[in-house]
Amino acid sequence: MNYVVSTSSGALSEAIAELVGKAVSFASNAVETVALKRQYRQTVSELSSLSGRELADLGLNRSSIHAAAYEAVYG
Repeated sequence: MNYVVSTSSGALSEAIAELVGKAVSFASNAVETVALKRQYRQTVSELSSLSGRELADLGLNRSSIHAAAYEAVYG
């Protein structure tokens, strides 16, 4: 007796393409998250290095540095 096994290679290709797309999207999101976090830390560092007078000129105080950096980076 002969059996014929048919596979839908198109469906398999689509599944693989979808999986690869999700992996690329995940990696892209991870890279973007790391870049934004780095930018946030750099902004906090730069604002922290300013004097109280310079911060006042910008309308900030020491306690608002993190909030201002967050707003600047993440919107």
